[in-house]
Amino acid sequence: MSARRALLAAILPLSMAACVAPQPPVPAASASVLDAARAGAPAASEWAQACTDWDDWDKRARPFHVYGDTYHVGTCGISAVLVAGADGHVLIDSGTRDGARVVLSNIRTLGFQPENLRAVLTSHEHFDHVGGLWWIHQNSGARVFTSPEALEVIESGEADPADPQYGMHEAMRPIARSLVSAVEPGEVMTIAGHDFLPVATPGHTPGALTWQWESCEGGTCKTIVYADSLSAVSRDDYRFSDHPAYVQAYRDGLSRLAALGCDILLTPHPSASGMRDKLLAGDWESGMGCAQYAADRLQLLEARLAQEAAS
Repeated sequence: MSARRALLAAILPLSMAACVAPQPPVPAASASVLDAARAGAPAASEWAQACTDWDDWDKRARPFHVYGDTYHVGTCGISAVLVAGADGHVLIDSGTRDGARVVLSNIRTLGFQPENLRAVLTSHEHFDHVGGLWWIHQNSGARVFTSPEALEVIESGEADPADPQYGMHEAMRPIARSLVSAVEPGEVMTIAGHDFLPVATPGHTPGALTWQWESCEGGTCKTIVYADSLSAVSRDDYRFSDHPAYVQAYRDGLSRLAALGCDILLTPHPSASGMRDKLLAGDWESGMGCAQYAADRLQLLEARLAQEAAS
């Protein structure tokens, strides 16, 4: 290549980049956009017909309207929940790395723009629920809010040694510390005009959170709870009974969950709370509520402890 051609090859991409106009910020969702999303969201029955109980984590599913300003935007096997508003949107959980692509697509399908996400809240710090945080942030710029115990996991991508499943999962893509904030469980947070209550519900992981908020339609408001998995699952050599303080924190979190106001229950694994059955019945308040879900998780914990005592 001649010196002239080499110079042109170096300069041309720079000159072309300089000609690209700065992109204007994405406008906030207007009242008409919010109304259109609610009216035009795919029917919840489509999700129920396309998905089976305990379905594949990354299996693509259509989004649907839950209630008020709340939508399910996750996959068949992993939930992600969007709370939309004119001041910005809040997402709870990202799904896996591949599942995050479905989440972003579903947000757009509803007529919203990921760039209007103001925050991503986390349930528990495992890759199937927060492994896609980096990709969500890259497409939105949204800040991540997590528990103090999960903060280092989100920042480093490495599991907490205190996690009952420590060593079972591959590392996640880390999120820069400057983009992550720890919340104070029990204190209401206001984000983009929405109030969210983080509730400490450790057990499945040390840093697991449950989230409570209110969504309204007309003059009728319902309390929605996104309750963490809270299942006593671990690696083969882990014994919950060897960690009495952890078990007590587990029980305390279940008690907090059971006492929550809870008109609509959602969970990180849809089938854990019978979501598909509720959609088929067309009644969110049928089946398992928060108190029943907490009792079910406590029963599983007690069974695990009894099994350990007998071995």
